Amino acid sequence: MDHRLLEIIACPLCHGKLSYDKENSELICKFDRLAFPFRDGIPVLLENEARVLPTEENQ
Repeated sequence: MDHRLLEIIACPLCHGKLSYDKENSELICKFDRLAFPFRDGIPVLLENEARVLPTEENQ
C-alpha cells in the first residue's frame, strides 16, 4: 500500500482516516468499524462491499 495514497484516501461514509491492515489486505475505518477490501490491488470503498469489524478487532 502506497503511504502517499493512504494519506489522502478517506472513509466514504464518515470521511475519516483509514489505516492499512497488511495481514488482511484491507483498509480499516476504526470509527465506523468497517474493513474495505482490495481487488486487483485497488481499494474497494463501497459500503456494501465492506466487512463489519467485531468490537475486539477494532483496537
